[in-house]
Amino acid sequence: MSLSIEQVRARVASQKTLLPALYGNMDFDATPERFTEDASKAVVRDRAPLGVSVSQDDLDRVRAYTMLGDIVADAYAALIPKYGFRRLIDMLTTACEQGVEAVVEAPPQLLAFIADMEATPDWVDMDLVREGARLDLNATAHLAPFAIRGAFVATFLNKYSALPMALTGTLSNDTAARRVNETATFFATTVLPGALERHGAGFKAAAMVRLMHSMVRFNAIRSGRWDVSVYGVPIPQVDQMPAGLIPVFLMAFKILRQGRRHFTAEERARVELARYRCFLLGLPQDLLADTPEGVVRIMTARNTTLRQGFDDETCGALVRATLAAYLPPDRSPANRLHDRIERRFAKAFFLRHFMNGDQAAAARMGVEVGAGDRLVFAAVALGVIARMMAFRAADKAPGLRDVANAVLVRRVRKLLARYGHAEYVTDAAQYRPARAAA
Repeated sequence: MSLSIEQVRARVASQKTLLPALYGNMDFDATPERFTEDASKAVVRDRAPLGVSVSQDDLDRVRAYTMLGDIVADAYAALIPKYGFRRLIDMLTTACEQGVEAVVEAPPQLLAFIADMEATPDWVDMDLVREGARLDLNATAHLAPFAIRGAFVATFLNKYSALPMALTGTLSNDTAARRVNETATFFATTVLPGALERHGAGFKAAAMVRLMHSMVRFNAIRSGRWDVSVYGVPIPQVDQMPAGLIPVFLMAFKILRQGRRHFTAEERARVELARYRCFLLGLPQDLLADTPEGVVRIMTARNTTLRQGFDDETCGALVRATLAAYLPPDRSPANRLHDRIERRFAKAFFLRHFMNGDQAAAARMGVEVGAGDRLVFAAVALGVIARMMAFRAADKAPGLRDVANAVLVRRVRKLLARYGHAEYVTDAAQYRPARAAA
């Protein structure tokens, strides 16, 4: 059951007493600069898209979650001075794979962290989650390898939400490539059969991502370079919501444009997969709607209160580094060709889905999309759609479904090998000074 706005505010305020070393000096009653009530100053101005109106309660909820980190994971990350970040990762890995009882002298913060992830809420339908994962194998195998970079770039369009990535030194091509591949690894891992079960690889990947976010918060706040009055809490819950729900958000908009108000059974399964994945990452139910209107409404509340702001030093550098990053594992002729094709597709995909086709605006952000890029996008899109349609047809045929699923699982595993081993770590020693945070 969703929390009342008073309960949300109380949870936000509790960070001060539960984690005084990290949040003791923060004023959670103050509104950070990044939040604006005036939609004309936000990244999105329309608070009633397709007839879906954002309420004052939605705005108040987003304001509150702008100041909420991750209480249990932050408490565990705050043990860095005692254990070091590598020891924290090792203990979490053991707890995910073998259970907390296998961790020698496990700190209580680790026990609380794992218990929080294990406490699957009543609103999650695990049968739907498993079906959603099975259905998402198709897109993960065929579309994700081309779309992930473009979607990743979309997270850097606002200086208020992009700053944590800048602080962690994600401005070099090599680091950007690692972050893109880690993101791709997380989403690909979670659609494999059994991955989201308690001891599955997806459960562990979610725990690692969650800890990485908390390490960023810990290091950013303790660095003295993070201005809470401007940026709020680093990587707040409202900034994790778009990353976890982008495909669902785009799908919900498409459904509303078609005049529908409900998800089909297959669409609902995909939504449940995304919701459970977000739950494992620490997001509250309030931000995880299960209807097209609900998804559009809460995402619009976030986007129409996030103050518009793009500075080249932070956002532009991240965009350029991500677009210039070489993602394949080696420089074989086949991989170099794939890199050129994927990079062109990613730019056009970004322009189409996140910039509403505004080439001038994209160019100002460092994304130049030419005729060749659009041609490659069209050709790749046709091939991806054809393959996905063929597997959808096979999924409807009882005699072919199991064979098709097995093929898709092999392809996703092959992609994971290509993405490489995900570290999901952030080291304070690698943090760069950021004048934008001063």
